[in-house]
Amino acid sequence: MLPLQRSPFLEAIQKHDPHSTAIVHSLSGRHSTYGSILQDVAAAKERLLQTTGKGENGIVGERIAFLVENGYDYVVTLLSCLASNAIAVPLAPSFPASELRYILNHSEALALLYSAKFSGLAQEVVKEGLDRAPVQLALEKITQGAAGDTPISLSGDTHHAEGGMMLYTSGTTARPKGVLLPTLVLAAQAHSLLEAWEYTPQDHLLHVLPLHHIHGTVNGMLTPLLAGSTIEFMYPFNVDAVWKRFAAPFMSDQTNGNTPNGHTPSANRQPITFFTVVPTVWARLLQTHSALPMDILKASNQAIQRTHLRLNISGSAALPTPTKQAWSQLSAGNTLLERFGMTEVGMALSCGLADSDRIDGSVGWPLPSVEARLVDPETHEEILSDTSPDGKERSGEIQLRGPTIFKGYWRNPEATRKEFTPDGWFKTGDIAIRKPVPGAGEGKSGSWAKGPAWFIHGRQSADIIKTGGEKVSALEVERKLLSLPEIRECAVVGLPSEAWGQKVAAIVVLSAVGEGVEGKGGKGWGAMDLRRALRGRLVGYKIPQDVKVVGEIKRNAMGKVNKKELVRDVFGDQERIRRRSEAVAADRAALKKEGGAGGR
Repeated sequence: MLPLQRSPFLEAIQKHDPHSTAIVHSLSGRHSTYGSILQDVAAAKERLLQTTGKGENGIVGERIAFLVENGYDYVVTLLSCLASNAIAVPLAPSFPASELRYILNHSEALALLYSAKFSGLAQEVVKEGLDRAPVQLALEKITQGAAGDTPISLSGDTHHAEGGMMLYTSGTTARPKGVLLPTLVLAAQAHSLLEAWEYTPQDHLLHVLPLHHIHGTVNGMLTPLLAGSTIEFMYPFNVDAVWKRFAAPFMSDQTNGNTPNGHTPSANRQPITFFTVVPTVWARLLQTHSALPMDILKASNQAIQRTHLRLNISGSAALPTPTKQAWSQLSAGNTLLERFGMTEVGMALSCGLADSDRIDGSVGWPLPSVEARLVDPETHEEILSDTSPDGKERSGEIQLRGPTIFKGYWRNPEATRKEFTPDGWFKTGDIAIRKPVPGAGEGKSGSWAKGPAWFIHGRQSADIIKTGGEKVSALEVERKLLSLPEIRECAVVGLPSEAWGQKVAAIVVLSAVGEGVEGKGGKGWGAMDLRRALRGRLVGYKIPQDVKVVGEIKRNAMGKVNKKELVRDVFGDQERIRRRSEAVAADRAALKKEGGAGGR
């Protein structure tokens, strides 16, 4: 077989115990070993080269797009792109054909690979509107890993590899941008997490995330492969199936049967040790736990304790304090670990493994090999002292540098220049503060986790509200709102205001408690009640001046809210917002007469 392009990932896989389980398909229980991966990757590379009609080095740097379901076949497909020195472009099957067509056009993909499950979608994408039709390759299902008889060789210089992966950012005002992550950048991101989170061959990770995001790809797949861990794919997320899988190793054979309640094969009896998801998943697990059958409930209680589930991580969106507290109580003190990352940089900051370093509301410290600084967004000077002379905390934009940072936006040098400083720091657009926390940052989690902890205040463009000369963190207000039993979900936004520049507004979904409470005047619990509840919790100018109760807040696959779209959907255009402001002003005046906060 043809040699494979050398990379840290393939080198690690080649050294792992060939009989060790690498990938598990949760529903069927099918296992694939580390010994079969390189054989199947080599076979996939040969098919790719034959289909494209290129020689051994013919697709170096070419973009290879693919539509493959999460599992062993996905792993082999991605690695075969890296092994060909090509750029893998994972496509999201949940995207409409028009968006996938845009990605194929923008990336100038040489080939489109697809599994049988997504054949129809692939044909819809390529039937029209493409500048250059990619070569198509229908992938056959890998039913059994290769035997591993043929020796596989790695060739080339790791440091001069031209392959990698390209993920597309979510577009808000502009079309999505292609984020180019060379193989060495992906390896640096994985090595950083390997050191901080201490992945091992004994880890068994349950993977319920999509694979067109950095969270699912680097945290949940490439780093475990680097470490020799086992990855069990269970996608899409199903709350009942996850609880049953957690419980399975701790249930008797009589109760377990061949498939516990039809979900988890008896072969999957290894305890889950590693689970990294988004806040909405943790919330769903908590909401459904008490309704589980008693045998599953008892077994799952045991499964999520730290003696078995050694690491439970929340990311991709802010974690509400009530969710963190409720999970800790349910799991006998297994505290959720928070971190900060983005497509362009992988994971950049993280809390530590030590309990004292898992600080509520904090994302911890810069990860190994990551340089981070805070820069004043107005003066553009680095913030060296975390407090001003009058003792106030100083907030600034997080800027990052180091081997984990992406190399640029595909075919968009202008956007790349805009997002980097002249001296090479990437401007994240996220605002944060640093402050010391007693007992934390003492190096218990490693030499990287030292000093003042970092706290995210939100996106500079969407989460920092400038009202009457004051800066308000939308995330801070959201945390206070979510501490109220009447509120299940919320999003805090800034609306235009003639008097204040911007005003703080909240979009909320009521909890069962909130829906059952009668507000003042016999009406349902609403804006006036919310503002009363926040008295004493927030200074007056931070309390939302406008509140809208809705039935649902739209989120993407990673639990994130597009606040620009949300404002447009809920409040409408500028004129509608102006008219609404006049009506809200009367309510706010009435609240002031009661002798309290709730505005200015």
